[in-house]
Amino acid sequence: MYRNTTCGELRISDVNKTVTLAGWVQRIRKMGGMTFIDLRDRYGITQLAFNQEVNKDVFDKANSLGREYVLQVTGIVAERYSKNANMPTGDIEINVTELNVLNEAVTPPFTIEEDTDGGDDIRMKYRYLDLRRECVRRNLELRHKMAFEVRRYLDEQGFLEVETPVLVNSTPEGARDFVVPSRMNPGQFYALPQSPQILKQLLMVAGFDRYFQIVKCFRDEDLRADRQPEFTQIDCEMSFVEQEDILNMFEGMSRHLFKVIKGIDLPKLPRMTWADAMKYYGSDKPDTRFEMRFVELMDILKGYGFSVFDNAAYIGGICAKGAAVYTRKQIDALTDFVKKPQIGAKGMVYARVEADGSVKSSVDKFYTQEVLQKMKEAMQAEAGDLILILSGDDAMKTRKQLCELRLEMGNQLGLRDKNKYSCLWVIDFPMYEWSDEEQRLMAMHHPFTSPKPEDIPLLDTDPASVRANAYDMVINGVEVGGGSIRIHDAKLQQKVFEILGFTPEQAQRKFGFLMNAFKYGAPPHGGLAYGLDRFVSLFAGLDSIRDCIAFPKNNQGRDVMLGAPGVIDQEQLDELQLNIRERVE
Repeated sequence: MYRNTTCGELRISDVNKTVTLAGWVQRIRKMGGMTFIDLRDRYGITQLAFNQEVNKDVFDKANSLGREYVLQVTGIVAERYSKNANMPTGDIEINVTELNVLNEAVTPPFTIEEDTDGGDDIRMKYRYLDLRRECVRRNLELRHKMAFEVRRYLDEQGFLEVETPVLVNSTPEGARDFVVPSRMNPGQFYALPQSPQILKQLLMVAGFDRYFQIVKCFRDEDLRADRQPEFTQIDCEMSFVEQEDILNMFEGMSRHLFKVIKGIDLPKLPRMTWADAMKYYGSDKPDTRFEMRFVELMDILKGYGFSVFDNAAYIGGICAKGAAVYTRKQIDALTDFVKKPQIGAKGMVYARVEADGSVKSSVDKFYTQEVLQKMKEAMQAEAGDLILILSGDDAMKTRKQLCELRLEMGNQLGLRDKNKYSCLWVIDFPMYEWSDEEQRLMAMHHPFTSPKPEDIPLLDTDPASVRANAYDMVINGVEVGGGSIRIHDAKLQQKVFEILGFTPEQAQRKFGFLMNAFKYGAPPHGGLAYGLDRFVSLFAGLDSIRDCIAFPKNNQGRDVMLGAPGVIDQEQLDELQLNIRERVE
C-alpha cells in the first residue's frame, strides 16, 4: 500500500514510529537548512520536516516540489519543537527519510484553503480542486452521515428502500419537466421524475406499507440559493396512517438527526396552521427564531385623512425591539429596500417610541398622540422600539412584502443565528390556489393530495376554501420537508381532476394507470419528502445548497466543469429524428 497511516491520525503517543504517508502538498516553508511541508489528505494535515544536515538528497528533492504535488513519504514521528495547537496533529512532525513524487501538479488557479481567493465561477469550473478544501469536504462528510442516519432510523422503523425508475412519463401540474427523447420510439419522450410521487403511491397499492428512497429528482425551474435542477429527496410513504401518524414518525426522524448529528435534544415541534403563518409572518415557511409578528392596524389607523391608509385593504406593522436608535439614513435605506421591484411596496411608515413613552412617527400630522398610543399598545411596543408599517390594496401581497421587511430586520438585528434552530409543522394548507396565468385553480401541492374529510362537501360548492390534508416541516424559515395524506378513492380523485380542469379523457390518458390501480383496493396512505440538500445545508450553516452537493450547477443551470448542457452531433440528432430549430431572439 502507498501508506500505513493517514495525515490526520498521528499524535504525540506515536513518537519514534516509522510511518508512510501519502497526500498532497498543502504549503512549503523554506527556512535555510530546514524545509517544512504540510501534507494533506482527506483526514487532515501532517507536517513533514526535511533537514539538509541529515539527508541532503531528500532535502534538495523537497525544495523542488510545488503546491498540490502528490507525494509518498516515509519517516520517523518526532515531537515538534514549535507546536501548533490549532491542528490535531500539531504536536508532531515527520522527519522524512524517503520521498517519492507520485505526480507533479501545475499551480492551481486558486488557493486550496478555507478562505480561498477563488470566486464562485472559477471554483465551479475546477470543482475537483474545490472539493479538496476542508470546509467543502466537511459538508460532504456531513451529507454522508445524515443519509446514513436516515437509513438507520427508517430501517429500524420497518421501512424498505425501493428504487423507482428515472425514465418516466411527463405529467402536468408541477414544475417543467426535463425530457429525454426515445430513439426506439421516434417522436416520443421520457421525462426525468420531479419526484417518485405516483410510483410510491403504487407501491402502497402493492402492499409495501413503509417505503423510502434517497432519490434524485429533476425540475426545470429557475434557480436560487435553495434550488438546483437536480436535487435529492428523502422520499417516504406509509399505508394505513392518518396525518398524526406521519407527523409523529418524521418528527421522530428529525429528532434523531438533531441528536446524533448536532447533539441537540429537539423539543416537541409546535404546529401552526397555514392561515396563521400567513397572518402573522406573511410566509408559509416562517422563521420563528425571533418574534416580530405582524399586527394588523386597520381599526386603529384608518379614517384620519391619510389616504395611503384610508384606501388600503391591509395595514400591518412589526415592532423591532431596541431599533429606535436607527438613523434617518438607515430608515430611508429600509424604505428603499421594500420599494425594490422584487418586493414591490410603494413606501413605508415608521414610528419611534421615545424614552418618555411618547411616539414620534413619519405621519404625525395625520394622527394625534392618543391614536399613536393606541398603535403602540397594539404593537406591544416599549421605549426604544421602532415600529415599521406597510399597507396595500392586496392583503396577501402586502403581508409578503412585510415578511421580507421582517426578515431584513432580523438580519440587521442579528436575530437569525445559524447555530440556533427553530422547527415547526405548518398544517392545513389550502387545497388550491388561483393562477392568474392559467385563469384557473391549481393544486397547491399536487393533484393527489387529499382534502380534509370535513371539507369534502365544499368541493362542489366552494373548492377555493377547501383545506388539504397537507403539512410542511419548517426549520429556520426553510421548508425542509412536506407531504400530505393522499387520495385513495378513485371517485374522489376524479372529482379533484375535474376541478383542476382535466376532462375524463385527459385524466385517463395522464393518470389512468393510477386510477385503475385504485380499483384493486388502495389502502389509506400518505407520505412526506425531505430535501436532503436543504437539511444538510441547514446543519452545515450554509447560505446555499450548492456547497453540500459534490458537483452542482451554477445559477444558469450549467455545469461549467463538464460544459453541460452542450450541443450534440448531427448524427445523434438524426438517430433521434430531431431537428434543432434556429433560435429566434
